[in-house]
Amino acid sequence: MIKKRKILIVVANYYRSISRSLLNSAKKSLMKTFKIEVKTVPGIFEIPVVISKNIKKFDGFVALGCVIKGETPHFDFISKATIEEIMRLSVKNKKPIGNGIITCLNMKQATERKNKGEEAANAVNSVLD
Repeated sequence: MIKKRKILIVVANYYRSISRSLLNSAKKSLMKTFKIEVKTVPGIFEIPVVISKNIKKFDGFVALGCVIKGETPHFDFISKATIEEIMRLSVKNKKPIGNGIITCLNMKQATERKNKGEEAANAVNSVLD
């Protein structure tokens, strides 16, 4: 019997409706091929910590969430730090991490990109094939 590979999806729930759509699209892409576990975090900044704590337990990861630019530079700092750390974790541990964190200027853009979870899941799937 072939053992299914395990994928951890880490989803930031700050924008719940967007996160739910990202998660549903990612799960739809992975369900038939992988064993999936989902962990939620308050915002994208917490995603790398959860991945790091679970790096040895899973074959791949999908990071999902949304950041919408406000009037302060907070958006730039959080987005850059999170995405750089996700890439560092992936390369250092030689494990795929699909980046489904969308960075938008407004809610309209976020809503239009709510299916990006599937693209992130497909990226992980292509590396694990």
